[in-house]
Amino acid sequence: MIIGTAGHIDHGKTTLVKALTGVDADRLPEEKARGITLDLGYAYAPQADGSVLGFIDVPGHEKLIHNMLAGATGIDFVLLVIAADDGPMPQTREHLELLGLLGLDHGAVALTKCDTVDAARVAAARGEIETLLTGTRLEGSPVFALSATSGEGVPELRAHLDAVAAAHRTRSAEFPKHGRFRLAIDRCFTLSGIGTVVTGTAFSGKVGAGDTVSVSPAGRDGLKARVKSLHVQDRPAEHGQAGDRCALALTGDFEKKDLERGMWVVDPAVARPPHFPLTRFQADLKVPATQLALKHWTPVHVHLGAADITGRVALLEGGQIAPGATALAEILLDHETITVRGDRFVLRDASAQRSIAGGRVLDCFPPSRHKRSPTRLALLNALRDDDPATGLCLMAEQSTSGVDLVRFAANWNLTDEAAATLWPAAELRVIHAGEEQIGFAASGWQALGDKLLAALATEHQRAPDMVGVERERLRRLTLPTLARAAFDTLVAELLAAGRLAASRAWLHLPEHQASLATGDRDLFAVLRPLLDAQPFGPPRVRDVARDSGTAEDVVRQLFRRVARAGELYPVAHDHYFTADAVAQLAALVAELNAEKGAARAADLRDHIGGGRKVAIHILEFFDRIGYTRRVRDEHGLRGTDSTHAWLNK
Repeated sequence: MIIGTAGHIDHGKTTLVKALTGVDADRLPEEKARGITLDLGYAYAPQADGSVLGFIDVPGHEKLIHNMLAGATGIDFVLLVIAADDGPMPQTREHLELLGLLGLDHGAVALTKCDTVDAARVAAARGEIETLLTGTRLEGSPVFALSATSGEGVPELRAHLDAVAAAHRTRSAEFPKHGRFRLAIDRCFTLSGIGTVVTGTAFSGKVGAGDTVSVSPAGRDGLKARVKSLHVQDRPAEHGQAGDRCALALTGDFEKKDLERGMWVVDPAVARPPHFPLTRFQADLKVPATQLALKHWTPVHVHLGAADITGRVALLEGGQIAPGATALAEILLDHETITVRGDRFVLRDASAQRSIAGGRVLDCFPPSRHKRSPTRLALLNALRDDDPATGLCLMAEQSTSGVDLVRFAANWNLTDEAAATLWPAAELRVIHAGEEQIGFAASGWQALGDKLLAALATEHQRAPDMVGVERERLRRLTLPTLARAAFDTLVAELLAAGRLAASRAWLHLPEHQASLATGDRDLFAVLRPLLDAQPFGPPRVRDVARDSGTAEDVVRQLFRRVARAGELYPVAHDHYFTADAVAQLAALVAELNAEKGAARAADLRDHIGGGRKVAIHILEFFDRIGYTRRVRDEHGLRGTDSTHAWLNK
């Protein structure tokens, strides 16, 4: 368990930590010379069961609140220190308010310097403390009257901390902090023979010696590192986990100067672009009752993890947040960081003099448009629920094109195992597309199928002489934003159910049939031998007209009608191939993909003869209709469904 001190300067926080642990947490020479804490200090105390209590001693001076916040975001238990002679003071109240904004609600009060006052003053101080805590997250916390210098009352406090720590271990074992590993760096230094060491509190997940990690933000891909060794609660260890104070010895292609407080050491999957790092997120924001109203576009210091980042607040509900009120907002940062849903943060004003609000991250990947729409605000309200299924179900209902489940998992910092459990619990239809996963609500998936069939019916009514609609065009008619993998799966299901039919690359309703007029059929029978003579390099319209003695415009209009019936394909302008020839070319392209990984114009030309220009036109045609995808000079198959549509007809 990690215990953090809080309270006014010179109320004896460091002295109390030393009395509890035997360790002087003031490590800097100037701290010892001036007798005040300037930066975070750390101390550890072994317990009878072999575990260790960790203490973070924070500065109390008002000008060092940024250092206090860097240490406060990772603690489990608050030790509020108040001197009996002074009673609650300005920084006592500010620290207490900050702890409330960070959501910390487990703690105790150490009433120090009781040996310097009489019993009446101790009693009065107790009353002041009770008044101070009323209405706060620490209301009802026990108060221990003691003297850190004489030791009076310290054993009672230590016994209480031991008991709380034991309960905390039990609670942590029953409800572990799931998620990928994340540690907020609050110190970085070098040790002879060890190298670069970073310390911080693990927010989630586990890390072990030999693990590969990323340090971010540090460029788009972060810094890659390996954990050479680690200490947990000031002891050598093989593994560290959420809630532990960890010191990680890192090795990699970087120097100590590349690392600094505010960065994160994370599982490489957390730092992976395009999800992270980020410069904005949406959050649940609360303004303390003691502060002024928070206005839209207020410049702020954002204290998140161990970082202090400047930015602005964009309110999503109204023009200001009244004192004591809560509202939704977007936080825009001047520098990149990493955060996930549930992280707590504090906002201080532009001069870093006042703490003006605190909040909890809801969505790391907010949309760039319609941020204040009722639909969007409803989703953010659902994301306030700590059960990810609540927000996921609403998101699936709202998104006709499906939910990006990889991004959703990144926002909630879900492991692969946790995500795999959540998707079926939310009753999602999951479509896999390479590394991407797209989730649909059952009702939404059914609606997509109905929409596709309705689009086909409309097209059949508009063009009854066409055999159907090309796959890619039908996807655009159904929903342009629908991922191709999802569309292919939808088509495959409708085909299997008999609600949809396919004729080569054309999709149509089972009852729809297109036919040529008798006159067109007779004329095409006369002209077709000219195309069949050179199936992979047939003559163009003008050449067919010249060789057959038929007017060029008559040939052109005929070929268009035949193409609409599905027996010809316009591979290029005024250049038609028969359906049989295109099917053979599709099979050849599939063979080239199987043999060489992709089809190239030169390879196709070698197989079919003719010029390279014709081969390029053929491959561009397959790209255009969605059979292949071009990457530089290579044309790869888009998927087995589209392949079968050509080869099985």
